[in-house]
Amino acid sequence: MIEVKVPELAESITEGTISQWLIKVGDKVEKGDNLVELETDKVNIEVSAENDGVIKELLKEPGDNVEVGEIIAYLGGGESSSSQSKDQQANETEQAEAKKEETESPEEAKSDQESKAHAAPEANQQSENGRTVASPSARKLARELGVDLNEVNTKDPLGRVRPDDVKAHADQSGQKEAPKQEKKQEKQENKQSQVNEGKPVERVKMSRRRQTIAKRLVEVQHTAAMLTTFNEVDMTAIMELRKRRKDKFLEDNDVKLGFMSFFTKAVVGALKKYPRLNAEIQDTDIVLKKFYDIGIAVGAEEGLVVPVVRDADKLSFAGIEQEIGNLAKKARDNKLKLDELQGGSFTITNGGIFGSMLSTPILNAPQVGILGMHKIQWRPMAIDQERMENRPMMYIALSYDHRIVDGGEAVSFLAKIKELLEDPEQLLLEG
Repeated sequence: MIEVKVPELAESITEGTISQWLIKVGDKVEKGDNLVELETDKVNIEVSAENDGVIKELLKEPGDNVEVGEIIAYLGGGESSSSQSKDQQANETEQAEAKKEETESPEEAKSDQESKAHAAPEANQQSENGRTVASPSARKLARELGVDLNEVNTKDPLGRVRPDDVKAHADQSGQKEAPKQEKKQEKQENKQSQVNEGKPVERVKMSRRRQTIAKRLVEVQHTAAMLTTFNEVDMTAIMELRKRRKDKFLEDNDVKLGFMSFFTKAVVGALKKYPRLNAEIQDTDIVLKKFYDIGIAVGAEEGLVVPVVRDADKLSFAGIEQEIGNLAKKARDNKLKLDELQGGSFTITNGGIFGSMLSTPILNAPQVGILGMHKIQWRPMAIDQERMENRPMMYIALSYDHRIVDGGEAVSFLAKIKELLEDPEQLLLEG
């Protein structure tokens, strides 16, 4: 039997969650075929077969957590017809036992097991391939209780481990998982008792990515001295420029001229003047980055992801729009790669597409700055002491790490962005 193990995922990723199996027991697979989809903290990864063969057993179920190097399935390779027939007989016996367990009463099961115990001595629990023979329900229970099936004693004359054997072993050995299960159940019962009786509720397990997002957002607020400063931008010049150039731009570049390219260029121009916003803290050092890899926050089904536009300072408006469009599509299709999410130096997030008027974005650690865009709203603005005009206005917000960025520097950075956006011709020179 060939072991299918969780491969090395990435330098910073040591575990994942089974999202879905792409095959089932009995399927023939060839080297390179995808077997399972793993959900990690950042992206979903498909694990492929390293050998040809037939799927003999799946050890994990969707939702189970697995670590790098852990065995998750067994693949049958070049085995003789006799050994294959034995495996087939074992599988058929296992299925029959499972069906019997589902239909017989507890008294019948106990009586059946006692009669088998008196009928024959304890049998060898190991199959020819060295794995313990156990019914599917026993294997599932063993996973839940954290029991090693190789250590379970059984009175079954065929050496098959059944759920009662697993429970007895867990009780006798005082497994740590049992108290954890009880404590978890107590917490759930306490929570349920706080809910008004008769009120409908639904309990949904958080995905691994959502758990990671929650953990990191809390960590940032605990470790960074985060502050937010605000300003507002008159979007008149950009909107007039887009109106004049959008058709020609689309014809020449096969991509629409959006707002994100203007904001990306403005951020790059401001970062060049205020480099501490393009840095990170490593121990007692400030690492000033001499490149401009701008993260663009994108809402995906499993939560917010931040793919990175590399070397944004070297890209044209069309290049930025094309790159953002490609990354956003990959995010929606769950096709982003790890290297497309790592290494950003500054982040832009646009809550305006959801209708947000004002917000305080949270830093994307280890970065020390993030710019928040918001909804464009027509508002009466004083042009001078005598005149008022309706203008398309947007609030912008800069959250920054006060440990290395001073308040005056942060305010000046945001003012520079405002200046560049209200006079977009400057972006050709300074962005």
